[in-house]
Amino acid sequence: MSLFFERPKSGERAVLVHIKLNSESEPEDPREFEELVISAGGDPVEFLTGSRPSPSAKFFVGSGKLEEISAAVKSADAQLVIFNHNLSPSQERNIEAELKCRVLDRTGLILDIFAQRARTHEGKLQVELAQLQHLSSRLVRGWTHLERQRGGIGNRGPGETQLESDRRMVRDRIKAIKQRLDKVRKQRDQGRRARTKSEIPTVSLVGYTNAGKSTLFNKLTSADVYVADQLFATLDPTMRRLDLAELGPVVFADTVGFISHLPHRLVDAFRATLEEAASSNLLMHVVDASAGDRSVNIVRVNEVLKEINAHDLPTLMIYNKIDLLDEVKPHIERNEEGIPIAVWVSALAGEGLELLLQAVVECLPNKIVHQHLQLQPSQGAFRAALYSQKAVLSEQSAESGVINLEVKLAESDFLRLLKNSGLKLEDLVTL
Repeated sequence: MSLFFERPKSGERAVLVHIKLNSESEPEDPREFEELVISAGGDPVEFLTGSRPSPSAKFFVGSGKLEEISAAVKSADAQLVIFNHNLSPSQERNIEAELKCRVLDRTGLILDIFAQRARTHEGKLQVELAQLQHLSSRLVRGWTHLERQRGGIGNRGPGETQLESDRRMVRDRIKAIKQRLDKVRKQRDQGRRARTKSEIPTVSLVGYTNAGKSTLFNKLTSADVYVADQLFATLDPTMRRLDLAELGPVVFADTVGFISHLPHRLVDAFRATLEEAASSNLLMHVVDASAGDRSVNIVRVNEVLKEINAHDLPTLMIYNKIDLLDEVKPHIERNEEGIPIAVWVSALAGEGLELLLQAVVECLPNKIVHQHLQLQPSQGAFRAALYSQKAVLSEQSAESGVINLEVKLAESDFLRLLKNSGLKLEDLVTL
């Protein structure tokens, strides 16, 4: 059974409300708000703005602004009013009672977008968990006329019974989803341990939503991840293995895009997914280089990385979409020690990708073995293992049966192949 909210098949006519509050240290972006509504399938018919020192306890907005919103709803025949703020359950109920239409806050809007984007079983479970946790604080809606019937003989009315039944059903469903997500988390942990054991490094793509992560991921790994010019086009994590000539196998992971003030419920619900980034050997922080507020977006992404304890990981900045900038060519930026810190690319045009992979190889902590070996005929199993890793650059055979090999591979893979073949380094003749 799924408790996803039902959404209309066609776009709902929506009145948007954005209030600038003096008490806010970092206000929400009205342009991003409108993009979110469009991404959710809404049809913005009116955008009302205003300012006030702090939110009203009852309606969030003042009485004058509420009348203005009501008039806009009637004139535009809107079915929905969306606030670019988080409303308390009581504020949501009070506004709905006044406007006689549905009211949605910022968290509810983002949850709805996530519900539309989830494609895998795990993604759907994570979204449903976040929705139910959001819903549980709003279960009094629809039962306000019966809320007084609590406690005391003769006051145990049907409203209370139904409300408690709803709450119990939601609690049971939340518990069941958490148990299933725990299994997912354990499976992910096993996968991470297996990669750690085989010493295959992981590179996770993170960044602000719509920065071009999935396009870049597809170009690098020849994957077929869904790409669209909209917020949260990618929700479910995708992983692909890529063999780099200089390094060997590397696992690349595409992750959900971040956004300013990402609701804590979503961070918590998607923790199993985000932990994939937190356990990576390297983060590729993809930035829309053409965005006017790219520095602000970088700060917002770093805030989420801090929440999932991934802020101290080695990070390579990827400035994407340089095709939208004038006179910017693909290049690598390096620090004083010569270590790559940023790469400027265009994923859409396929420019700078070789430079990006070169920077990844330099940033990952893995030494490369480039060696000439002389193998005896009895060491054929080790030769076959080297070929399986695509590590052999050249081979020459002598009449005596001795094989001269030139090999190049990651030191960790070299030592693992030696161990699996029952050999030690001193058993090999190096030239």
